[in-house]
Amino acid sequence: MRGETAEGRRGTSWPVGWRRLALADAGTWLSGGTPATSNAAYWGGDIPWISGASMKDFHIKDSDRRVTQLGAKNGSRLVDKGTTLFLVRGMSLKSEFRIGVTEREVAFGQDCKAVIPREGIDPYFLAYAIKVRTPEILRMVEETSHGTGRLDTARLQELEIGIPTMAEQRRIIAAHAAFERRIVGLRGVLRKLRVAEEALAANALDQERIGRWERVRLDAVASVAAGVTLGSEPVGNGTVELPYLRVANVLDGRIDTTEVKTVRILQSRYERFALQKGDLLLTEGGDLDKLGRGAVWDGRLEECLHQNHVFRVRCGERTLPDFLALYTSSPEGRAYFQSVGKQTTNLASINSTQVKQMPIPVPPREEQERIMGAIRTIRYRQASMERQIAKLRTVQQGVVEDLLSGAERLPAA
Repeated sequence: MRGETAEGRRGTSWPVGWRRLALADAGTWLSGGTPATSNAAYWGGDIPWISGASMKDFHIKDSDRRVTQLGAKNGSRLVDKGTTLFLVRGMSLKSEFRIGVTEREVAFGQDCKAVIPREGIDPYFLAYAIKVRTPEILRMVEETSHGTGRLDTARLQELEIGIPTMAEQRRIIAAHAAFERRIVGLRGVLRKLRVAEEALAANALDQERIGRWERVRLDAVASVAAGVTLGSEPVGNGTVELPYLRVANVLDGRIDTTEVKTVRILQSRYERFALQKGDLLLTEGGDLDKLGRGAVWDGRLEECLHQNHVFRVRCGERTLPDFLALYTSSPEGRAYFQSVGKQTTNLASINSTQVKQMPIPVPPREEQERIMGAIRTIRYRQASMERQIAKLRTVQQGVVEDLLSGAERLPAA
């Protein structure tokens, strides 16, 4: 232990009675490993093997990959229930810090570290105390020569946390759990709304209904264009630097603008590559089953371009963009892209001609409006639910951070 009370981070002081503790002293630190994959006797058992790919939940209890007792003893590491486990290497470390607590005996790989808390520290309290420092921890992450993130364990161990009595630790854990229960409830509602949307979409595009509608080539009702090609960029007068959407930004049913890159183009070419609200964006390449994934651009960025690996589909008067998006993402729409996609060793791709030639159903505009009206209502409710969850997460973060620093105290029961 390093003293009964002390000044914490950002110049604040932990309350009297709290202990200041470096993470290095918070428990026993353990490294993991991977049993030889060539030895069948090591794999296929009943012990979850936790890696960066499988550690997605705070409550760690299962994995797609499992090892035998023999495998756990030959190349991996076993830990019991109540161990704090976190990721120290991987691509995800560039943007998130994965941490959780084991809820059963597990083995874990070399991309993770484990801390078995010392007496007087609850594993959930320890995990929350570390997790709340995520922004600080992510700044410690270094990029390796392979492009993955690596967290320097020695630097992490230097972080100091405040440790209250076990009774207060449990009150803080209970406060966190109360937020989690509310969030889990909202997520349950969100899942039901998504199921309802899928049912509406399937009903709207059932084969009997589609069979009654006129079919035309996509380029008969919309224009299709590729975007700006990256490479040598123009310089000097008459150029402009603008954000652009790449394949990573165009997901299945939504556009992610968390990280948007920029490109410099000639001002005279702006209109050619500029996006407009209502443009349907479809990806050119990727895994075969993801060809032509896309979403409708909502115009959230006033000026934005698209890369040449993202097709822009601009609808005319006969077709609603979100109805066209509904069809291109349907099983029939995906089947078309898969049938025409060119498969290489690792990726598949489609070209603009194939997109233009896609046969699409074109019901009367009024019928498209009726179909999309019900689906838009469901989507609006989903968006509202997602905002509630995000807001609750923000409140939870602030409350728990105050409790972990001692800035706020919970009364004893």
